[in-house]
Amino acid sequence: MIRIISILVGLFFTVALAWSFGNGAYQQITEPPPVTAEHEFHRHPKEVHFASDGAFGKFDRQQLQRGFQVYKEVCSACHSLSHVAFRDLTQLGYSDPEVKAIAKGFQVPGTDPNTGEDAMRPGMPTDYFPKPFANDIAARAANNNAVPPDLSLMTKARHDGPAYVYSLLTGYQAQPAALLKEFPDAKTPNGLHYNPYFANLNLAMPPPLTSTGQVSYGDGTKATVDQMAKDVSAFLVWTAEPKLEKRKQTGWPVLGFLLFATILGYMSYKNIWYEKKKHKA
Repeated sequence: MIRIISILVGLFFTVALAWSFGNGAYQQITEPPPVTAEHEFHRHPKEVHFASDGAFGKFDRQQLQRGFQVYKEVCSACHSLSHVAFRDLTQLGYSDPEVKAIAKGFQVPGTDPNTGEDAMRPGMPTDYFPKPFANDIAARAANNNAVPPDLSLMTKARHDGPAYVYSLLTGYQAQPAALLKEFPDAKTPNGLHYNPYFANLNLAMPPPLTSTGQVSYGDGTKATVDQMAKDVSAFLVWTAEPKLEKRKQTGWPVLGFLLFATILGYMSYKNIWYEKKKHKA
């Protein structure tokens, strides 16, 4: 009886699933979704490669330092990095005195020791990067009613993370005439900026990287818009996964151990069953 009921329940769900699939396919064919500007003109991220890519990838410390410089001098005016502490910068090759100097250049929330009231103070290595705005209301007021997202985990939070960030930073352009011809109502509103790599094509953030030499690199690298975009994207890969190199280094011995254990288990299995078959024969 239980077996019959189980078969009937399984058949019911199978029929329901087939009906749902057929009904959805029929509606898709007879009533296709309307074509939108976002669907037609949104682009996938550009192809770009970083030193940390692949199973054997490692961080390029010089590039990470350049990327941090771009963040500090350009991005930090609007975007926070709340999951990164100043002391973490030693992983990029900065010395302790350099980290102290970097932290001191930021103002972080603190307490006045004389009055006990909230006050701003110079940062210390143990502090985390501060938010650029006091609250979301202040952030919206300064950014056309948009709150700039925290960048700590951005390359993990977006599909094609670093490629998306790089494409977005280098993708600002004038709205194509073909778009306006096909979708007259899709004109970019005042205060927004057209970027085909953004989901709805228009975003409140103006182009942050605008010209060559906007940042002066200490290692002599030419700071083109493309180079700065790559460097800060690489830096954000590190902020999102600072233990990436260690994870990869640990992964290979683990895979080797699992392979060895699999072979050993198979050989043990064959040996045990060989003896059992031998006795049966």
